[in-house]
Amino acid sequence: MSVLPLLFKKEGVVERHQIEGNDPSDRYFSRSILVSRTGKGYSAKVMYEALTVEGQTHSTIGGAVKSVVDKLSSLGFRRMRTRPNFKGRRYLAEKETWIEYPDV
Repeated sequence: MSVLPLLFKKEGVVERHQIEGNDPSDRYFSRSILVSRTGKGYSAKVMYEALTVEGQTHSTIGGAVKSVVDKLSSLGFRRMRTRPNFKGRRYLAEKETWIEYPDV
């Protein structure tokens, strides 16, 4: 078993972001977006009830998270915002600023 922090691994989960908003039935939700490093960049995914949404691979973590938000938006999710909660194993203690995404 490797003792290196996840941040230094070549592939695997490197960050967890919190996403909040309203689902298509206008219920509030809060979930974790898992951001993973892949051979081609970063990908992100979120699970909401029986739905798993995975975004496209991007060269940046922000792009990967936005890709998930865009897919959720196309499914009817609204009023979404995200912020990183973990970088590697380090908890950010909710110190990060929210990124708000306008409804389309």
